[in-house]
Amino acid sequence: MSLYGLDTQAATFRAAMAGQRLHHAWLFVGPRGVGKASFADYAARLLLGADDDESQGAKLLAAGSHPDFRRLERLPNEKTGNLARNITVDQVRHLRALFATGTAISNRRVIIIDSIDDMERGAANAVLKSLEEPPASTIFLLVSHQPGRLLPTIRSRCRTMAFAPLDDNAMKLVLETKIPQLRSDKRAYLIANAGGSVATSLAYAENDIATIDTMLEELARTGDPTNGVRSKLAQTLSLKAALPRYEAFLERAPTFIAAKARSGEGLYVQRALTAWSGASKLSQVAIAQSLPPETVVFEMAGYVASLATAERGAKA
Repeated sequence: MSLYGLDTQAATFRAAMAGQRLHHAWLFVGPRGVGKASFADYAARLLLGADDDESQGAKLLAAGSHPDFRRLERLPNEKTGNLARNITVDQVRHLRALFATGTAISNRRVIIIDSIDDMERGAANAVLKSLEEPPASTIFLLVSHQPGRLLPTIRSRCRTMAFAPLDDNAMKLVLETKIPQLRSDKRAYLIANAGGSVATSLAYAENDIATIDTMLEELARTGDPTNGVRSKLAQTLSLKAALPRYEAFLERAPTFIAAKARSGEGLYVQRALTAWSGASKLSQVAIAQSLPPETVVFEMAGYVASLATAERGAKA
């Protein structure tokens, strides 16, 4: 299993496993897309003695049928196919049957929660109870993108391992491996704009965010006085088939504004930061609150367009 730019974390975890007492709960924290979930999978394989691809454990993990392993994540809605908003308390309660028995083929059992940020309140409290009174031979691997929003009692019962954005060399290796046909200029664009996130870079490549960036640049330069660019973006990204591209846009627009703020000075920076704050808040609630995509895109594009006004104001 390939780990890109995570040698330090791997060495730390292996050293912990070699110690006399391995902590029963680990909290992997860092930005989205920097390898936390992949590392959790890697750690699970080590813990279950399944790091050899030809082993029985590895084959069972690959088939999703390892008796000593469970993964909790948001499940797809049976009617719409969209992911549920949260990991539910019922999903956590289903672990009770597993905890009531001994391990089946491994010396340990492993529970991955990806991500614990997505748990509804009742589910988080149920997990906390297991962390406070850990079942025998059970290791919890918790993935978190926003650890500050977790219950402090959950954080306090975990050993935290931090994950930072990948450096350019690691990103280059990932992209060469995962998208070998990608042109060098496209790869350079992704490395420069994905913020060290593998998931973001792959989403940008799949959803042609470079084209959206061109439209964002036009908004920021001209202010879009006729609303033509805003309307085109809103109509294009609100289509049902455009959902992945819409989600990528929600992540990209605030990042685009932040980059503009960093490159400016004086009054421009203040106004750009105001736009970034509004765009970031909108990005966070748009999916969770099921806001109309067309309205969201038009409003988000408005924050970007305000940069043109900010620039004119700064020059004045």
